[in-house]
Amino acid sequence: MRILGLDYGTKTVGVAVSDELMITAQPLLTIERKSANKLRQTYAAIEKIIEEYGGVDKIILGYPKNMNNTLGERAEATEEFKEALERRTGIEVVLWDERLSTIEASRILMDSGVRRENRKQYIDKMAAAVILQNYLDAASKG
Repeated sequence: MRILGLDYGTKTVGVAVSDELMITAQPLLTIERKSANKLRQTYAAIEKIIEEYGGVDKIILGYPKNMNNTLGERAEATEEFKEALERRTGIEVVLWDERLSTIEASRILMDSGVRRENRKQYIDKMAAAVILQNYLDAASKG
């Protein structure tokens, strides 16, 4: 059994996957698209990852709340993405507060010695790993 973590952005989706014991999250890849509305290939890529890893029974999707806990345009787009993903995969998708995940991911990359000009290629999948790890940590506590 595994859990997939997603960081859904306007032109990219960062992807992370848990280990089989659901203790740790590993960054996997970043799915890129040319337009914010062109999602067919994004869904297909996610379905392929689910097939490759087998046993994925839950998807954790970063939920972009504002710092004051309100929801904006990105949160609405994320909700629509969640519903479509559930329809296509038949897998439960859980929205998970992603506030500060990109900042934390950036800090991890910096601490790991990744040069500033190279961080862009890793940031989305690392943010997905941070979101998924936060979920795994919370789930293990209760």
